[in-house]
Amino acid sequence: MAYDRFLIAPLQSGLITDVPAWQIPEDAFQKLSNAYIHKGVVRKRFGSRLVGGTTLPSMLDQLASRLRVNIGTTDAVGYLTGVAPGVLFNMGQMFSIGDEIFTVNADGSPVVMLTTGASTTHTFDTTTGVYEFDGAAGLTLAYWYPSHPVMGFAVDYYRTMAFDMRTSYAFDLQFIYRYSIAGFWNREGSVVLSGDDSNFVMSANWTGRTLGEKALFISNFKAAPGTPPPATNDPMYVYRNSAWAEFRPVFRVLANVADGYVASAKLIIPFKNRLLLLNTVEVDVAGGPVGKWYPNRCRFSHNGVPFPADVPNNVASAVSSAWLEGSQVWTIGATTRKSDGAGWIDAPTTEEIVAAEFIKDRLIVYFEKSTWELAYTGNQVLPFVWQQINTEIGCVSSMSPVPFDKAVLAVGENEIHGCSGSNVSSVSQKISDDILDIRVTEKYRITGIKDDFTEVVYWAYPSIGAHTSSSIYPNKVFIYNYVSDSWGTADDVITAFGYFEGEEGIDWEGTELRWREINFLWRTGTTQNKYRNVIAGNQQGFVFICDSDISVNEGVMQVTNIGYIGTGIRCTIRDHTLNSGDFIRFMDLSGVALTGDGIYRIAVVDADTIIVYGTVLTGVYRGGGRAARVSRIDILSKQWNFYVDKGSNFFLAKIDFAVQKTDGGAITVDYFPSSTEQSATASAYATGSILGNGMLQTYPFDLYPLEQAQKRLWHPVYFQTEGECVQIRLVLDNDQMLSREITSSDFRLEGLVVHARKTSERLQ
Repeated sequence: MAYDRFLIAPLQSGLITDVPAWQIPEDAFQKLSNAYIHKGVVRKRFGSRLVGGTTLPSMLDQLASRLRVNIGTTDAVGYLTGVAPGVLFNMGQMFSIGDEIFTVNADGSPVVMLTTGASTTHTFDTTTGVYEFDGAAGLTLAYWYPSHPVMGFAVDYYRTMAFDMRTSYAFDLQFIYRYSIAGFWNREGSVVLSGDDSNFVMSANWTGRTLGEKALFISNFKAAPGTPPPATNDPMYVYRNSAWAEFRPVFRVLANVADGYVASAKLIIPFKNRLLLLNTVEVDVAGGPVGKWYPNRCRFSHNGVPFPADVPNNVASAVSSAWLEGSQVWTIGATTRKSDGAGWIDAPTTEEIVAAEFIKDRLIVYFEKSTWELAYTGNQVLPFVWQQINTEIGCVSSMSPVPFDKAVLAVGENEIHGCSGSNVSSVSQKISDDILDIRVTEKYRITGIKDDFTEVVYWAYPSIGAHTSSSIYPNKVFIYNYVSDSWGTADDVITAFGYFEGEEGIDWEGTELRWREINFLWRTGTTQNKYRNVIAGNQQGFVFICDSDISVNEGVMQVTNIGYIGTGIRCTIRDHTLNSGDFIRFMDLSGVALTGDGIYRIAVVDADTIIVYGTVLTGVYRGGGRAARVSRIDILSKQWNFYVDKGSNFFLAKIDFAVQKTDGGAITVDYFPSSTEQSATASAYATGSILGNGMLQTYPFDLYPLEQAQKRLWHPVYFQTEGECVQIRLVLDNDQMLSREITSSDFRLEGLVVHARKTSERLQ
C-alpha cells in the first residue's frame, strides 16, 4: 500500500510549550530535555571536562579543576600541622599532599580522614580547622580544598602585557583564586570574605594610561546598614600593583578627617572614563559611624583614575580626589586633594538596582520591576541622568543579563526578555510554561552566559522540581539558540558561569576521555590554547569547561563516603541536588570495586545522601572518588496529523530518522496515539503485537557495508498505529541509561520522513 511521505527538516523550532501540542509547528517539540537545536539539528546537550590537569592521572586530574588553598609544605618525614584559613569547615572538604588525597568524611573534633595513600596520621577538626598529617610525602606542598560553592569568575585583561595573556580568577564564599600557568586554581592573597551562598562576587576591570593605573575591582555586596555598621560586613577589594587591598572610596571629609565612604556596592561598572558604584551601602562617620543603604543610587567617580595614583594600593586610609563631592578638600601634609566632578544620583524609584549591562555605548540598568538607562549627558557638573525604558519589567538576578550587539537579554519575574535600549519585550513566549518552573524563592541565583561557538545562551536556574526544598542551587539550564530563536533544557548544577582563556590545550595522550565521548576535530577551536571557553562552577568548588563537542558530563561531585548496606550502597555526596530515579557514573573509587558498567540508578535519602541499587560493593572506601550525572535525553514531538486540515484521522506506518553516525549509540522511540498518555509501545509488548522493539540505532547496520563509511544514516522505526494524532517520544530508557556505551555516545537528529495515509472522513 502506498503511503504519503512528509519530510520534517531542517529542525529549527525547538521547544514550544505556550500552545497545545497539536498546534505547534511540525518540527517543534513539546519537550526537549538534555537536547537543543543547532543549525537545523537536534543535538545532545553540552558535555563537560575538567579545567587543567589534562596530563595528570585520572584520580589526580580533579586537583587541577578544584579551588584550593596552599597550606604549607611537609617536613622531611611528611609531617605538617596548622589551621586552615577562614571559618567554614565541614564534611565534604578535601586535602592533598602529592598524589595522596584525604577526604573529610564526617564532622568531628578531630575526624580521621579517608586517605588514598600510606600516611600514618591524617586528621582534621571541623570545629577549629586544625589539620595534622604524618608519614605523608616528605618536602611536598599540601593543599586544602574548601569545597564551597563557586560564586563568580573574573578575567583580568590588564594584569600583564605579555602575549595578551588573560588571567582567570574564581571566587567562593571565602577566598579569591587565580588560575596559574601550571594549570591549577590556587588561592591568591590573604583576603577572607564572609559572604554566604547568596552573595555573588561581581567584578570590573579598569584600564588607564599606565600599568599602575590598571586594576580589577570586586564586590560580594556582603554589607548591611546599621549603627554602627556590622563587623561582619565585607569591603570591596581592588587588585593593582600585584596585590589585593580594600577599596574604600571616601566621598566626604570634615576637619581633614574622612567623614563618609562607600562600604560596598552591588555593581561596579566603568563607564565614560568614570567608575560607577550602583546600589550602595555608605557610612557616615560624623557623630558615630552609621551605615545606610541606598538601593537606587549610582555614585560616580571623577573623570579619571578612581583611586590614588600616587600610593601603592588603595588601602582604607588612602584618599584621592576621585570620589570627593561638591566643594570637598582633603589635605595630607603638603598634599591637597580637591573634588573635581564626583557625585551621586538616585533613580526616582524605591526599587532596588539588581543588574546592569551595556548595549554598545549605552548602560542599561535593571531594577526589581523596571528597566532604566543611565544616560550620559556630557555635562561634567551632572554627567548622568536616569531615563526609564520600561515601567513593569525588571530583572531577578545580577548574573542573568547577557549582552548582545543590539540588545541585552535578562531574566525577569515571569519571562526572559530583551532590551533594545528603547523597548523591552519577551524572548521566551515559546516556553512560557517552562518559565514557571523557576523556583521563586531562589530566583536571584540565576546565572547566564553566551557561548559564541554554539550560538546559544545558557541560563542556570533553580527548579521547582528539585528533590527537596533544601536544594537551593540551580539544577537546570535553559539553552537558547539566538540564531534560530529556539529553546531546549538540560539537567545540571551550576552556581556560576564565566569565560576561560587559560594556558590549556588538549592532546590525545593527555586526556582521560574515551574516543566515542569526543565529537570534535583535534584542530577545532575548543581544544586550542587561549581559546575562550565557557566555564562553570558548582556547589562543591569544581570548575569545568562546558563543551558542546563532548558527549558526557564530567565527574564533578565528590564521593565523600560509600558503603554496602545489604540492599544497595549508601553514598554520601554533599549537596548532590539529585532526584530519585536519576543516574550517576562513579569514577576513581579508591579501595572498592562495584559490579556493573559503572552507571547506576539512585534513590535520594536526603540532601547529602543517596542509595544506589543494582550493584555489589567489595572492599573499603579510601576516598578520592567522584560521580558524574548521566543525562537522560527525553524528546517529545508535536502531536502530528498531516490531514487535520481535511478533518481526517491518519495511519502512521513508519518514520525514517536521519541521524549522525555513532559507534554504539541508540535511543528508544515510543509513541502515543490520539492525544493519550498511554504508551503504545508498552501496550504492544503486553499484547505481543509489537512490530520491532522501538529502538533507533545510530550505529551502522552490519548488513549494509556502505553505512560504515557514511556520516549520516537513515534508519527506520515501524509503528502501525492509527488515530486522531500521533506523538512520538525519543528517550533513553532505563536499560539504555545503564549502558556506558549508549550514554557516552553523541546524538544528533538531522530530520525525519513520516510515512502515513488518511484513514477516515472525520476526526474521531
